[in-house]
Amino acid sequence: MNNKTLKVAFFGLGYVGLTMATSIAERDARVIGYDIDTEKVAKVNKGETPIHEPNLSTLLRRNIVKKRFFAIEDPRKAVKESEIIFITVGTPSLQDGSINLDYVKSASETIGKELRDLEDYKLIVLRSTVTPGTTCNLLKPSLEANSCRICGKDFGLAYNPEFLREGSAIKDTLHPDRLIIGEMDEKSGDALEEFYQWLYHDELPPTIRTNPDIAELIKYANNAFLAMKVSFINQVANLCQRIPNADVEVIAKGIGLDRRIGPLFLKAGLGWGGSCLPKDLRALLKFSRSKGVALPLTEATLFVNEIQPLNAVKIAEKLLGDLKDMRIAILGLSFKPGTDDVREAVSIKIVEELLRREAKIVTYDPVAMENARIVFGDRVGYSKSALECINDADCSIIITEWPEFLKIKPKDFVSRMRNPIVIDGRRLYDPEDFSSKLRYVAIGFGSKI
Repeated sequence: MNNKTLKVAFFGLGYVGLTMATSIAERDARVIGYDIDTEKVAKVNKGETPIHEPNLSTLLRRNIVKKRFFAIEDPRKAVKESEIIFITVGTPSLQDGSINLDYVKSASETIGKELRDLEDYKLIVLRSTVTPGTTCNLLKPSLEANSCRICGKDFGLAYNPEFLREGSAIKDTLHPDRLIIGEMDEKSGDALEEFYQWLYHDELPPTIRTNPDIAELIKYANNAFLAMKVSFINQVANLCQRIPNADVEVIAKGIGLDRRIGPLFLKAGLGWGGSCLPKDLRALLKFSRSKGVALPLTEATLFVNEIQPLNAVKIAEKLLGDLKDMRIAILGLSFKPGTDDVREAVSIKIVEELLRREAKIVTYDPVAMENARIVFGDRVGYSKSALECINDADCSIIITEWPEFLKIKPKDFVSRMRNPIVIDGRRLYDPEDFSSKLRYVAIGFGSKI
């Protein structure tokens, strides 16, 4: 890239689009964000983020003030005034688990129509998670048909998966582990790699250039493997609970020191959720079946995760008996700390199961209460603090490992709860300390219940 100001557009201002757009603007590019959601566009232009992500609000407001980023509803302006166009729309699940590509198709049609009267070369980059073949068999034909231009000659095209973690998205954008460039042609790949060389300078991460189909499958294989590691250690945790003095955390540390395994994603708990792993694994399974290929490990990974949250309910029943009218305090509602995202959250499965048993539920989360209200309505209670949540409770279940929960001491549970019973679903507390002062059960820690 030369010294001129780089012009970049994003189609879709969801989690991926807004995070990357503000991060690129921070590096002094001129970034346009396009979205069909009028309310979201207005909110973003006021410096208000529609999602909770550490440091995102600060970056957004700063770059709006410096006029390096703005959101619009005019796709023509977004296409005309940019050199690189990233497609970052959602790819939600259909009822059968397969991927919904309607938003990708709509974006491609819109971009294609706006390309028709333009003569300059544009690079179009798909970052949404899509099944193999989408870039080649959907995006390319749609862009060509709607623009009456030829891919590779008149415009570039590549698939470039993201590997962002909610709660660490800014860091992951600016300091990624690797780059995967699924290029439709060499010129497209060169242009995208040149962009990342501009963005990262001397810190360009390991880069793989391949074809779009392989790049698309890398994203799914990546997420399936991470989910499999978590489900595996959760299986081990369940076994540990039946063995006195066994501790899954020690086991995880022991196997994690093996360089072939590594320590990451070996944190046992009540399961994984969020907007990515569940939908991506279901889409991968649906896609593989359409190709006549079975993925038994991926099926088992999903199965283990489906039943894992119910362990908390089973433990509560063992300790309390019939849960009808029992007051259960739920600490943590988001699927992980650092985000307000409750999509596919473990908390939803646990709360719904407790409600079926006619328990009385009171909840608290530092940032996800608004989103939780959309899910639960008036079927549960909402507290203003963690300490208020545990008042008069018969059992407290730790579901999300928010740091502020570490401030709750055994004496707080004992003095405030009707029955001081704590089910630590995320291994926040010291089992030895808590077990000596109240009825405490930790996932993956051998007990006598």
